[in-house]
Amino acid sequence: MIRKICKAITVIACLAVSGYAQTTAPGLCGPVPSENQMKWQEMEYYAFIHLSTNTFTDQEWGYGEDDPKIFNPVNLDCRQWARVCKEAGMKGIILTAKHHSGFCLWPSKYTEYSVKNSSWRGGKGDIVRDLANACKEYGLKLGIYLSPWDRNSAVYGTPEYITYFRNQLKELLTNYGDIFEIWFDGANGGSGYYGGARETRKIDRTTYYDWKNTYKLIRQLQPKIVIWNDGGERGDLRWVGTEGGYVGETNWSLLNATGEVPYDMLHHGVENGDSWVPAEVNTSIRPGWFYHAYEDSRVKSLPDLLNTYYSSFGRNGALLLNFPVDRRGLIHETDEKAVLALAKAVKEAFAVNFAEKKKVSASNVRGNVKTFGASMAVDGNKNTYWATDDAITAASLTIDFGKPTTFNRFLAQEYIRLGQRVKAFKVEGLVGGSWKELANGTTIGYKRILLFPAVTAAQLRFTITAAKSCPLISNIGVYNAPPILIAPEIIRDQSGTVYIRPADKGSVIYYTLDGSQPTKDAKRYEGPVQTDGKVNVKAIVYDPISKKSSAVAGEKFDISRKDWKISGIKDDKVNRVIDGDPATAWYQERDKKLPADIDIDMGKTENVSGFKYLPGQGSTEGIITHYQFYVSEDNKEWKIADEGEFSNIKNNPLWQVKEFKPVKARYIRLRALHNTQQNDAAGYAELDVITR
Repeated sequence: MIRKICKAITVIACLAVSGYAQTTAPGLCGPVPSENQMKWQEMEYYAFIHLSTNTFTDQEWGYGEDDPKIFNPVNLDCRQWARVCKEAGMKGIILTAKHHSGFCLWPSKYTEYSVKNSSWRGGKGDIVRDLANACKEYGLKLGIYLSPWDRNSAVYGTPEYITYFRNQLKELLTNYGDIFEIWFDGANGGSGYYGGARETRKIDRTTYYDWKNTYKLIRQLQPKIVIWNDGGERGDLRWVGTEGGYVGETNWSLLNATGEVPYDMLHHGVENGDSWVPAEVNTSIRPGWFYHAYEDSRVKSLPDLLNTYYSSFGRNGALLLNFPVDRRGLIHETDEKAVLALAKAVKEAFAVNFAEKKKVSASNVRGNVKTFGASMAVDGNKNTYWATDDAITAASLTIDFGKPTTFNRFLAQEYIRLGQRVKAFKVEGLVGGSWKELANGTTIGYKRILLFPAVTAAQLRFTITAAKSCPLISNIGVYNAPPILIAPEIIRDQSGTVYIRPADKGSVIYYTLDGSQPTKDAKRYEGPVQTDGKVNVKAIVYDPISKKSSAVAGEKFDISRKDWKISGIKDDKVNRVIDGDPATAWYQERDKKLPADIDIDMGKTENVSGFKYLPGQGSTEGIITHYQFYVSEDNKEWKIADEGEFSNIKNNPLWQVKEFKPVKARYIRLRALHNTQQNDAAGYAELDVITR
């Protein structure tokens, strides 16, 4: 059970003589983590693995109708997964044992829709077993994702399904050893195959699964487990409201045990919540969760991954990073290279803690300095902490480096076994004889990392300006991370002009247009480059001082859209849909209803084999979920080239790529059928085609 507000602890009275400091340990401050939650928090970083029939159909959410024989990752190697995760610094792996399609990666005796009827290993394989063995070999913990929604099951939506669901839980939680986390997706109910019924089934996700008794079963089978749930009964961990790879800068590990949890609460927690429910940040190393070959060039860059690192467990969360295993059954080489580059960069950034065991003083200390003194925050021991008297909720700690020291990272940890307390703090450096504020923050929790421009200072002062109760700081770290050059942004406007934009306007950029790897010997970018037709742009930022290069940025552009015209819409802003800039967007008039069409004349006939849709970025309005895509040669006779859904686009509003059998067309039409908010809005940042 998630711990509710703990009963008040009677603390031994302080010394009776007025003015004497307190000598006993502080009492609890609100809810505190269970032992299972504490062990989970200390893991910090672990992997998601997504692999299913979807991998072989280029889908994100399978309908449950695909033949299980298409599943055949002939080179599947769970030891490779475990090795990559171990070398990346991860502490565990959560496997999507069953996604929404209902296909099971273990030979469940309760369904025929599993690996036992696949082509892989002649139906004799068990991926959960293989991964359990690999995790044991590499010293990793095993977690399980089991989708509550099953689009294949004929009994989904009926009471019988709950028995089926629990039977599968029993298989997974009794046959594969210790499971550290069970993961239940919040997607529940909708269209599906359902044993051939091919219909839409809706359920009340808050009551249908009888979570109270389902949790009871889980905890009986796996006493050391933590539960992640986005669909009803509060679990041990919470979603952060986005799959973008970040949690709020203010992040309390608290929620209330009952009631709705809107985005703001998911993202920031609740300062005075009555339950300890810390944040887990889940995101994928690629735009999608399942493998798509067209995303091989869309793997997150090192700067992107570092930003995710600092924005997840650098903000009192844990990071669950997904690998979409490819059709071979392996973590793709590009993904492996990216995650190992992250591990290397993190190791370099935190190689030397300039604060550890340095001379340190505090404005207030609770009793004996050997027990609660300032040195407890820099002794490298997570089980000791600097504490102040009960009445003190604002205090400072000063570290003397002994000489001018250059640094750009500050790390702080609270002793959360007694609760999360700090509400605001700041960091200052003694520069040129004066104190200069370097950074400030709100919550700390298990771990908080602040980034700021490199500064050289002889001393650092950490000041807690507000706290719920006397602060307890278990660890302080000060580091100097080497610079990471950020790959530039590449866009092409409607006329075919390519723009390459660095984060630092003074950066030196080198680029290629043929997809080859750019080096300092490639063409230097001096300004916009005019292109026509298909082009594969790659670019780097180069630092001539360090002689280091950024990660390679790459964008593949199809035919130029310079002759494209949008018809039937009088609003001039509609051209934002084809202007090439993902930062601009157009939204249909508010008095219009769905379905809604966008018709485009491409100027000449093309061999169209797919299309790409990007919803408006930075807005949740008008994100299309279901569509029809039409083509025409004469603008009179139209035929459907493709129809379906943009799976998981609500949580992952990135480029949606749909491919189909090539067809000749001059005119194209995207028809928006439904959106994520179940209203009549439709929004578009970009619309493009794929040609052959």
